[in-house]
Amino acid sequence: MEDHDIILASASPRRESILSKIDLKFVSIPSDIAEDFSIKLPPKAFCKHWAREKALNIAKDYPKSYILGADTIVVLDNNILGKPKDRDHSISMLKSLSGKTHKVLTGVSIIKIDSGVDVLFNTSTYVSINTLTNSDIYNYIDTHSPYDKAGSYGIQDSFSVYVKKIDGCFYNVMGLPISEFYKHFLEIIKREP
Repeated sequence: MEDHDIILASASPRRESILSKIDLKFVSIPSDIAEDFSIKLPPKAFCKHWAREKALNIAKDYPKSYILGADTIVVLDNNILGKPKDRDHSISMLKSLSGKTHKVLTGVSIIKIDSGVDVLFNTSTYVSINTLTNSDIYNYIDTHSPYDKAGSYGIQDSFSVYVKKIDGCFYNVMGLPISEFYKHFLEIIKREP
């Protein structure tokens, strides 16, 4: 495969870091698609929809490349938690997650227009959080500014001390289920002429 055969349609440094763990050359070209949370879709369909929209946004300009789009959401009691709008919203999110188990869903889209590749899947991980005090929450928000993270936390940073248990893919919680992506990608390239 040639350089830049894979384009990550994301500006996320976490997704770049995860994808760089495997031996695939890629470049990042951020999609300018922004999720519209007013769209009424069930959580699995919601994150798959936005992952595909992000990939399509880039694919139209790069029809010969594999485009990887991803969208990660946190789901609690069937309600979607995206990225917090501000400090108060972040506090509210973390209070709602305190002492509970929630689901992290990542929708993943792989598109290559010239080959007719259009693969869409999602991966679920369950995360159980210890009970958080107000002090825990305020300190975390003030030291980590988690405004670019679904659910208002990053499992890879100091919030990890509040994670009681994970059931599923750790990297999915960070934003890209790398083993599931790799499995699908190998199947795709086997079918390529």
